[in-house]
Formats: sequence, C-alpha cells, structure tokens
Amino acid sequence: MKKTIPVLISLMFVVAGYTQQQRTVSGKVSDGKTPLENVDVSILEKDLTVATDADGKYRIAAQTGDKLQFSYTGMKTITIRVEDVTRILNPVMVPDITELAEVVVVKSKRQSQKELEEDYVTNTNIIKTAYGFLDSQKAPGRIRMVQKNQILAAAVCILDFMRNRFAGINVIGNCQEGGSVTIRGVNSLFSDSTAIFDVDGQIFVDAPIWLDLGNIERMAVLSNFATTTAYGNLGTGGVVVINTIAGNIQSGNLVDRARLRNNYLTGKVLTQKDVDKNSPIYLRELKQSTSFEASKELFELHESSYASSPYFYLDAHAHFDEKWNQANYADQIISDNYTLFENNPVLLKALAYHYEERGRIEMANEIYKEVFILRPNYVQSYMDMANSYRDIGSPKQAASIYARYGYLIEEGFLSADTIGFGPIMEREYNNLLTLNKNEVVRGQKANKLFIAEEDFKGTRLVFEWNDSEAEFNLQFVNPDNQYYTWKHSLADNSEIVYREKDLGYSVTEYLMDGSLPGTWTVNVNYLGNKSLTPTYLKATVYYNYGDRAQRKETKVYKLHLKNVNQQLFKIQSSGTTSTN
Repeated sequence: MKKTIPVLISLMFVVAGYTQQQRTVSGKVSDGKTPLENVDVSILEKDLTVATDADGKYRIAAQTGDKLQFSYTGMKTITIRVEDVTRILNPVMVPDITELAEVVVVKSKRQSQKELEEDYVTNTNIIKTAYGFLDSQKAPGRIRMVQKNQILAAAVCILDFMRNRFAGINVIGNCQEGGSVTIRGVNSLFSDSTAIFDVDGQIFVDAPIWLDLGNIERMAVLSNFATTTAYGNLGTGGVVVINTIAGNIQSGNLVDRARLRNNYLTGKVLTQKDVDKNSPIYLRELKQSTSFEASKELFELHESSYASSPYFYLDAHAHFDEKWNQANYADQIISDNYTLFENNPVLLKALAYHYEERGRIEMANEIYKEVFILRPNYVQSYMDMANSYRDIGSPKQAASIYARYGYLIEEGFLSADTIGFGPIMEREYNNLLTLNKNEVVRGQKANKLFIAEEDFKGTRLVFEWNDSEAEFNLQFVNPDNQYYTWKHSLADNSEIVYREKDLGYSVTEYLMDGSLPGTWTVNVNYLGNKSLTPTYLKATVYYNYGDRAQRKETKVYKLHLKNVNQQLFKIQSSGTTSTN
C-alpha cells in the first residue's frame, strides 16, 4: 500500500517464519463415492511418497508449509498445502477430461467482449487494446504479459525496461532522446518494421519514454499476425500494449453476471428450517426446549457424550446466547472448555465469528489477537485485526496495522497479491481513511492526508470462512430469478484455492451497485473441507458502502450439509437482510 499515515504507532508485531511442526497427516482418498487404491501421495521437493491402500487410506509424515500432491492416472492431480492445523485430509479426486470444443461443448467457451471487459479486473491475463480485449491464455498465437509487480523500479523508461525484460526484442535509443523497438520474428517480409505502442487505446509510433513506469497496470507484447491484424500496416512490426492505472476505466463494481447467461434458478433450495431438521439431535432438542432451565438440563445431559467436540460447545454457546440471551452462561461454557480451542486458529476464528454476530466485539478482538500470534504469516490476520480494532472504536490502531501490512509487503516479508486479497485490503484501508481520517490523524494533518476517491458506493458483500480447506459454491440470484455461481473448489478453481493457501487468506467480496433493484438471494452449496467437520461462513453486508451512512450486518452460518443448495440470506431493495 502506498498511503502514508503521518502518525504511526510503534510496530506491534514481528513476523516469524513458519514453525516447522512435524506431524502425521492421514486420510482417505476417493472419487466421491468409492475409495481409490494406489494413489501416489507425495511431498513436493522431498523424496517421500506413499500409496493409498485398498480402502483409499494413507499416512505420511509432513511439516507445516509442505505441499502434499495426490496423483492418480485419469484423475486431476491435487496439491494441498499443509497448515498448522492440518491432521486429516480426505481429498476427492475428479476425472481429468479434455473436452473437444467441436464435439462435446454445446455452447462456445469463447468469451464475448462484454464478458472479457467484466473479467478484466480479476483476470490479469486480459489486456485492453485500442480494438478490444484480448485474453493471453485464449487468444490465437503467443502474447507475452507483464504485471505491475514485475516491472523493475530501477528502469528509467520503457526502453530500459524492455531492453532488460524481453528476449527476442531489440531496443535502440535511450531515455533522453527516444528510440524504437524491433521484435525479431514478426512478419519476416517486413523485418525493417518497428513495433508501435498502444497506450490506453492511443497509438504511438515512437516509444513513449515519457510514460511513468510506476503507472503501468499491465503490459503485453503482440508479435503475431492474428493479434496485430486489427492495427493494419502499422502493426506489422508488432504491438506493445500498455494499460495504465490512470487509464483503467473499470469501476470495480460487480456487474450482474446472471444477466449475461440464460441461467434461471430451478430446483429446491433449502431454507434455514430445512437445515435445522438435519442438525444433530442435541441441537434439535435444545431449539425445541421451552425454557432456559430446560435447555440447561438438556445441555448437561448431552455433554458427557460430546465432551471432546468443540462444535458441540460452539452450538451450545450460540443457543444460550441467542435464544435465551444468557451471555454469561454461554461464555462460561466456552471458558470451561477452552482447551479445545486454544492453539487452534480454525476453531478460534469460528468462536470470533460467533462473538461478532452477537455484537460481542471486545471478546472477538481478544480472539483475533490469539489468531494473529498463531498465524503472523497469514495476510488475513492483518485484515482481521484491523477490522476488529475498527469495530471496537480504535481506528488509529487499525490504521497502524494496515500500515504495518504495507511495510511488510514492500520489504518482501509478506507476498503481494494484486488479484484476490490485495484489492480487498486496499478497499478496507481506504474506507477506514475515508470515514475515520479525523480519528486516525488529527488537526491540520488530516486535511493533508491523501485518500483515494472511493471507486464504489452501494451494497458490499464480504464472505469469510474459518477453514481454508473448505470448498463451496456461492450462488447469487437476482430479482429476475437468474443466477451467477462463484465456485470455490479445487476441481473448478484450483488456482484461486492455491493462491489463498499460499498467502493465507479466506475471504472474497462482491459489490452490488443497485443497477437491478429488488430482492436478491444468496445461496451456498457446501462441498466439504476434506474432513468430517463443519465450516463456519461469515457474511458481512455493508449498506451505503463508502458513505457516511455506512452500516453493516454480520451473519454466521454453520455449513455441515454437503451437496445441497441452501439459502443464506436475502437482500431487499430497502437495504435490509432477511433469512428464512
């Protein structure tokens, strides 16, 4: 992050390396129905491989940070990072099928210009040219892409950078007098042609030595006829396409993707009442109890059978706090059984979610501190701590954590992410400064504080989950009953899941600008978390985001029913959240 806070609280945390905890990871590998025998389970970059037995079971010694790879002929290879809490992994492998576009696919997978435009913000393989959008992974011929974090700060101008960055490119000239670029191998009949530059849709024959390299969002080199033909004779020597930050016209708003497809929701969607019918017996009995004393008797009756289950105590805590408003009794349940939660960041985050939902923000803050100590290398820890301090009315402490995060990114102690987590963190920080700058920086310095103009105002949805192994599909249904599904699974979106595990975050956001008023519904289909434990999903809905009237609601959902579509909540045009 580039924002600077004049008053910076002393650095609060020290980032430590992953503790190399040796443990045995075990589990069962299946295809979703039957166990798979002889699956190779190996640790990448280590000479250690085991095979699953006839029941699909395996055991392997691993350390935190190791990457387990599951390989089987005819199935997609799965890679899973070992975390501090990883003990059991039950991966489900899916067939590795290459479909023939002309034979199998009914609808073309080629994206329209509209779809490419909407994907531009999140897909760094897409470049915007003067004649439309190109996806470097799907376009005909090779396109060489460079992202902003790959641009060398030491380069003085575009000529310097291209001279040192691209093979097969001849650069003539310097940053004072200008020059030209020749791409070898482009249209050999016109070998004397030099490349042109497409900067935010404007064509330049001379190299744009005036361009600030720090303002480049992404860059591409087009070096074949198929991708340069739109430029006519000017493009015979190749084209260098540059998209700048300032020239990026994307608003960041979530477009209603449901309207881009002919997707109409059909089939049963479970309500919360339906889900409750499939809850454990003890929870169903607690919810049917008619008094606080009756609930206490039931809790004590079942405790001997579930004394080793932290999920039993989480359910009991939520029940007594929500149904009977007995916060002290609920807290005592957790306190008496805290050994089941301590040193386990996954369970601690579930507990923090419960406190947040009930408005117990001070207690949630204490839990997030524990998680931060356990996971200082997870980027999510910084967002959780900053938001928690903001909740308890300490925006200055929140700002110091954002600043610390930015410092660690710049120094290379944490990895930057311009696709998933990075934009979310930027939005959180900028929103804090927009609404709380006078509490962060006082006096005249507040007026001098640079704050980027809020690029979105409307309803913002933020989803977080406590277990990074969780796989699920989020479904957004618009007022016309059309839906868009975000798939969070190794089978459908492995790159996203791998990035989350490598950097340490479990969060995504969706922005709704109100272009389609009415009632929206958000559903979830839980696919599991590679163990037989539930996952807790926290949904935070921000209304009037970026405005002084901004407010938020937090709901927590225990996901335990697998492979069924269940309703989470509805968003009314009036700005309220309702659940069924």
